[in-house]
Amino acid sequence: MKALLFTCLLVLWLTAASARRSNGESRLRTGSLPNGYVGEFLKSRRARRALPAADEPDATAAPKEGNDVADLPTCLLCVCLSGSVYCEEVSPDMTTVPLLPKETAYLYARFNKIKKIGRNDFGDTVTLKRIDLTGNMISEIDDAAFSKLTLLEELSLAENRLVKLPALPAKLTSLNANHNLLKTKGVKANAFKKLTNLANLYLANNQLEAVPFIPESVRILHLQDNNITEVNTDTFCKSDNSYYLRLSLSEVRMDGNPVVLSKYPDSFTCMKVLPVGRYR
Repeated sequence: MKALLFTCLLVLWLTAASARRSNGESRLRTGSLPNGYVGEFLKSRRARRALPAADEPDATAAPKEGNDVADLPTCLLCVCLSGSVYCEEVSPDMTTVPLLPKETAYLYARFNKIKKIGRNDFGDTVTLKRIDLTGNMISEIDDAAFSKLTLLEELSLAENRLVKLPALPAKLTSLNANHNLLKTKGVKANAFKKLTNLANLYLANNQLEAVPFIPESVRILHLQDNNITEVNTDTFCKSDNSYYLRLSLSEVRMDGNPVVLSKYPDSFTCMKVLPVGRYR
């Protein structure tokens, strides 16, 4: 009797379940909905299931404002982080100065194939404080290329192909032009005269025949591996002032030059350290 009662209940439950299923399918029957609705619904559902949770569309997301489309190419090729732009060994080859985002303060564009710096390459980025162009192929810089960069403090042009230096910003504290093709005629007599904040001057591994004018503020001076053949009493000191002392200059390298420094003993009397170089 119990078995018969259980069988009857099971049959009733199966019949009810089958009816609900048929009813649900009839709701999605193609003829009962607008044409193509079921197919599009199922495609959309499958596509949503395939997406990771983070990739699902956010209906509440509002379009961002203030994005400068012109900034995007540089920041796709390079790394842009809070005022700094890193464009090092960019692929495909970077042959010109990239268009910089506004308010860029630090540019590192080392080891690329930039060949020339034009008058307007930095004209709109007056916030720059440091530019590092080490290891490019720069052979020419427009004399006015840095004229608007009144905040520029550090400039590296090392390991390029420069034969002359452009006009330099007055606020510069560090200049690195090591490993170029600079000759004395390519460095103007007053090139560093107005740089009253210049502390580090690197001109090693060039083709200089003489020591250029060195501002009083310079602390570190590298002139090694040039073609300097002589110095005089006015190179570092002042021939008309025997009491003059150049106390700020704490490191001078002149090794690798033809000049024999011991021949010019009066040229270093104002200095607290002797230059590193050839003395015999």
